[in-house]
Amino acid sequence: MRLPEADPVLHRDDAPELYALVDEVAVAVGTRGVDEVRVDAKVNASVMARGVRGRRLLTLGLPLWEILTPQQRIALLGHELAHFSNGDTRQGLVVSTAYRSLTTWHYYFTPTAKPSALEMLVNLLCIVPHLLLQGVLTLLDHLTLRATQRAEYLADREAARAASTEAAVGLMDRLLVTDSAAVALRREVSQAALAGPRGARTIEAEPQEIWERLRAHMASIPECEYERQRRVGVRRGHSVDATHPPTHLRRTCLLVGPSAPAAVVTDDERQLRIAAELAGARVTVARRIVRDGFGG
Repeated sequence: MRLPEADPVLHRDDAPELYALVDEVAVAVGTRGVDEVRVDAKVNASVMARGVRGRRLLTLGLPLWEILTPQQRIALLGHELAHFSNGDTRQGLVVSTAYRSLTTWHYYFTPTAKPSALEMLVNLLCIVPHLLLQGVLTLLDHLTLRATQRAEYLADREAARAASTEAAVGLMDRLLVTDSAAVALRREVSQAALAGPRGARTIEAEPQEIWERLRAHMASIPECEYERQRRVGVRRGHSVDATHPPTHLRRTCLLVGPSAPAAVVTDDERQLRIAAELAGARVTVARRIVRDGFGG
């Protein structure tokens, strides 16, 4: 499975300070670091093992990274890396490879919307394999769901160990308001489109201003909104996606028992060095969001 070429990939020589932080967090959660760091435009983060050698890839959604505090970023890294150390079924080489392959084939066999005459014929030929792949994916989801949700709770615990309970809880709260970040980025896209060529030139000249405005927007969210979202989450069962347990339950589990101190901390200078290493990716992703729109 090839990665999208539009997503910047940072290697160790490109971002030694970021990799050093990842390695430090990996030690704290009982695993090793990653082989590649990919940056994309999603309000999310993930890890996966690729190929026969099981090369580890960490994907950082820049919109999520930008709205977190330094310790919350460590909690995010701790959570993702803990999937390698806690026996997460879907991160195993066999299951993860099967899941990615099935997902890729499912995408290719998905019928074309508003097809031409020729595409209608292709759609007919694709119906059976598409349904078969969808069935196998559903079965795989069902078989691994309980283990995957358990792994999320364990990963949250490791995130608290790495960054502190306070930071891990803060990360949960941030996840409750990611829709607000998505709205802010879509507003950036709309404003650039309304400004026409002048708006496009402004973004081309100062693309990183998008991240500054995003952080300012998220900083303006009052505590009462977080409390409202927590109550709504309890009532409606908010979760990051179908594979994650409800966010309010994850938050509650983190608050049970004594608070954990941070095993990994950073200072302002280190954060500035990491920001400098991500500067090129920040420009690329900002321009891509404005050019292609924000999908979430």
